[in-house]
Amino acid sequence: MAVDFPAEIKDLRTTMGTVRDVSDLDSLRSQITELEEQSGAPDLWDDPEKAQQVTSKLSRAKAELGRVEGMDQRIEDLETLVEMGQEEDDAETMAEAEKELASVKKAVGELEVRTLLAGEYDQREAVVTIRAGAGGVDAADFAEMLMRMYLRWAERHGFPTKVMDTSYAEEAGLKSATFEINMPYAYGNLSVEAGTHRLVRISPFDNQGRRQTSFAAVEVVPLIEQTDSIEIPENELKIDVFRSSGPGGQSVNTTDSAVRMTHIPTGTIVSMQNEKSQIQNRAAALRVMQSRLLLLKKQEEAAEKKELAGDIKASWGDQMRSYVLHPYQMVKDLRTEHEVGKTDAVFDGDIDGFIEAGIRWKRGQERDNAS
Repeated sequence: MAVDFPAEIKDLRTTMGTVRDVSDLDSLRSQITELEEQSGAPDLWDDPEKAQQVTSKLSRAKAELGRVEGMDQRIEDLETLVEMGQEEDDAETMAEAEKELASVKKAVGELEVRTLLAGEYDQREAVVTIRAGAGGVDAADFAEMLMRMYLRWAERHGFPTKVMDTSYAEEAGLKSATFEINMPYAYGNLSVEAGTHRLVRISPFDNQGRRQTSFAAVEVVPLIEQTDSIEIPENELKIDVFRSSGPGGQSVNTTDSAVRMTHIPTGTIVSMQNEKSQIQNRAAALRVMQSRLLLLKKQEEAAEKKELAGDIKASWGDQMRSYVLHPYQMVKDLRTEHEVGKTDAVFDGDIDGFIEAGIRWKRGQERDNAS
């Protein structure tokens, strides 16, 4: 069946019109101008931390503008390619145009999903915590597989990450891990990944080769910013220090530099051990604690009754996605019905389809609840 290029290109331009409206390119250009002025200040690097923030924001704003403007240009180039192919009746050129159309549609769809991220904290960077649930050593191994999956997803997109804490299980895998993904909209994208994940496979740790079901919980919170007003009285915090350790209990630090911080009123616990000093680990733990309490506060203010991702049981009955490796191979999201058969690709970070489906599903849920 022949591709209706005029109709397809018209649809792409309509979608990009919506993307431009929501992206507010004029505001983005003004922000770039302001940041360029700040980055050109002779005393900028007198405060390295502030300088890093300015240059990072400038780089991100330029990338955001470039994505939208570059997509407009790709659609123009596609239209030119189609016209050339039709004028010369060149089958090879038309085949190239079909291939480019598919690529542009995918890229425009990704930009369109970004316009659905209009929540208060969707633009924030993200703090992700993964905890092994029911399933013993298989669950710990699964937690490590999920951590790698998200870090590979970030790497595929060029998003900087920072592992803040890893608590290794005795035999294999992780009891828990916490890491940051430092790109705008990381929270908006990954918030739909929060919940209980379920793995079904032949256990590599069972000498009888039996099938094992295991669980892991994923928590995603928006990263705290200096402008957020979350003050935690010192008498509400219990702070313990201990020695950092690596896989299998191997010592990686000869001093008590790791920090476990407990917020007494809520029972929220944050552990940090990957920084070089106790002071750095304490500061990192406080930042993540503030992020979690900020989200909890907003949920309470909105009278939301759902629990934080970290409170999920990570067991039978409340899973949101299944990863099946035996007797067949399939990853299926139980909320959106999105599924794929290439499990290796998913565990290697190819999860954009799940994230996009999750964002559209979440927005649909919000619309239904508002009506």
